[in-house]
Amino acid sequence: MKLFDVYPLMDVVPVSANGCYITDKNGVRYLDLYGGHAVISIGHSHPHYIRRIKEQLDNIGFYSNSVVNPLQQELAQKLGELSGLEQYNLFLCNSGAEANENALKVASFVTGKKRVVAFSKAFHGRTSAAVGVTDNETIRSALNNDHDVTFLPLNDTEAVKRELEKGDVCAVIIEGIQGIGGINIPEDVFLQDLQRLCRKYDCKLILDEIQSGYGRSGRFFAFQEANIQPDIVTTAKGMANGFPIGGVLIHPDIKPWYGMLGSTFGGNYLACAAALAVLEVIDAESLIANAAATGNFLLSELRKINGIKAVRGRGLMIGLEFESPVKPLREKLLKEKHIFTGVSSSNIIRLLPPLRLTIDEAMIFLQALKSLLAP
Repeated sequence: MKLFDVYPLMDVVPVSANGCYITDKNGVRYLDLYGGHAVISIGHSHPHYIRRIKEQLDNIGFYSNSVVNPLQQELAQKLGELSGLEQYNLFLCNSGAEANENALKVASFVTGKKRVVAFSKAFHGRTSAAVGVTDNETIRSALNNDHDVTFLPLNDTEAVKRELEKGDVCAVIIEGIQGIGGINIPEDVFLQDLQRLCRKYDCKLILDEIQSGYGRSGRFFAFQEANIQPDIVTTAKGMANGFPIGGVLIHPDIKPWYGMLGSTFGGNYLACAAALAVLEVIDAESLIANAAATGNFLLSELRKINGIKAVRGRGLMIGLEFESPVKPLREKLLKEKHIFTGVSSSNIIRLLPPLRLTIDEAMIFLQALKSLLAP
C-alpha cells in the first residue's frame, strides 16, 4: 500500500528534535521556523512535556471520555486562568476541523438557523457548498458540516450587515488572524462591529483561534486585541505541542444538554496531560511575552530588508510576501541555510516557530535571508 499523496513533503527525515531545532538522519541540524504548521508551541522535546506524558503512560495511559477524567477539569481551569476566559465552558475534541464543526453545530442548535458567514480574501460575496473553494480550515469545516456558507471580504461591515439582516445566519466565523490567506489581520473595529451585529441579529460570533491562539499573536488569543467577547472560540494546533487535541470554548449564556455534542477520543487522558504540560510551560516560562517581544523584533527587522514586497503579522505569526514565487528561496533556506519555513499560495513565506524562539535564533534567520536576497 502507498500513502495517499496529498501533501508535498520536504526531503528531510527527522530523528531528534530539541527546542527550536530538528536533526535529520544525516546529522544535519535545522532551525525550525514552521513548527509543524504552528503545532509546536513550547518547543520540541521539552522535558516537562515529555515527563507529563510518560507519567500518564505509566498510570492509565490512553482512555477516552466514558468515565470521569479529572484531567479534563484541570485543563479547563488552567486554560480559563491563562486565557482570561474563566467563565466559558470547554468542550474537548481532536482537531481544529472538529472544533469548528462542533462550534457551528452549537450555533445552529441554539439559533435554529443554518447559514454561515465567513471571510476569505479570495472570495467576495460568494455563496457555495461546493468542495474545493478554499483550503482555509474555518471554511472547510463549515462545508463539511453541510452549512450554506456566504463568503465576504474582510473588514467590510456593511456587507456583513446586509447578510445578517436576511435573518437566516446562525454564525459569523472569523479567524483571529487569517493564516492560509498569507497572514491577514482583521481590524479591531471590524471585530467589534461583528460582535455588535451578531447580538443585534441573533447569530453567534465564532472566533477561530486554531492557528492564531495559544500565545502565538503575543496575546493568549488574537481577538483579545479588540477587547471583544465572542460567543464561541475554537482552538487546536498549539494546544498540545503536536499531540492531537482541539477545544471549543463556549460562552456561559449558551446552555448545554446531554447529546448536544460528542467525541469518541476527545479529552482522553494522554491528550489532556499533553495539553496541561503546554499551559504549564507557557505560564512558567512566560512564552506569550516572549512571542510578543521576539515577534516584534522580527517584524521590525524584516521590514528593513530589500526584496520583500510586504511583511504582515503579529507576534510569531508572520507572512512575507514577494513579487515572485518563493519556492526557490524556500529551497535555498532549507538546503543551504538549514532553516524550515512555511508557505501560503505561491508568493508568501510563513513563519510559525515555537513560542520560545530567541532573538539570537531570529537573527540566524534574518542573516540567512539577507544573504539569499542580496543582489
